[in-house]
Amino acid sequence: MKTIHEIKKEFAAAKERDHQNLYEIYGDDHRAGVKAVIEKCKREDEKIEKERRRIETMKSYEYQYEHLDYICGIDEVGRGPLAGPVVAGAVILPKGCSILYLNDSKQLSAKKREELYERIMKEAIATGIGYGSPARIDEINILQATYEAMKEAVKNLPVQPELLLVDAVKIPDVSISQVPIIKGDEKSISIAAASIIAKVTRDRLMEKYDGLLPAYGFANNKGYGSASHMEALKRVGASPIHRKTFIKNII
Repeated sequence: MKTIHEIKKEFAAAKERDHQNLYEIYGDDHRAGVKAVIEKCKREDEKIEKERRRIETMKSYEYQYEHLDYICGIDEVGRGPLAGPVVAGAVILPKGCSILYLNDSKQLSAKKREELYERIMKEAIATGIGYGSPARIDEINILQATYEAMKEAVKNLPVQPELLLVDAVKIPDVSISQVPIIKGDEKSISIAAASIIAKVTRDRLMEKYDGLLPAYGFANNKGYGSASHMEALKRVGASPIHRKTFIKNII
């Protein structure tokens, strides 16, 4: 008879599709430790199945337009910070995409965003990133700079999308058909994926800026107006990546 430790290792090494077979093999084992292993595994299977159902509901727009080959999700991050660019992401996922845990990037931990970023970049048909610099934000305002970043993200896709699913807004002066979706990063896997790659791209950039401009704590606050960031602004003044129109009432 196998030890509980051996059975635990067997469950840990098994793929999800093999769990049912293991349940049948060890279902009659009355040892408390074995029962605990089985129950834990079943709870994890239930969580994954629940996540699959959630992701299926987030494919409703993709299913609605499934006659199209290239549906592109678009989202932005960084409209609110005092420093750094606004960044837009554009993602075309393959039909039948099976990536779990896609969601509004703000709802995910930094670790989970990084994991999903790597998987999106590996499995997506195409991705594109666009930027609106602090200077451009000051010049034309944050909304117009966001639109420009979104257009740039679409332009940087290696394939031409047939439809744009956009979080909340409709991008002006774009010939491609668009569907603006309120809270789209919670309702479309394509938009959620775009949100994640935009967020990870911007966070990594702000961490690099932190090495060049350490006074402001950009690695932690990502340019947002934290108390320590506000204090640093008053103490040492603005950096080259601060948005002058956003900080004029602070300094």
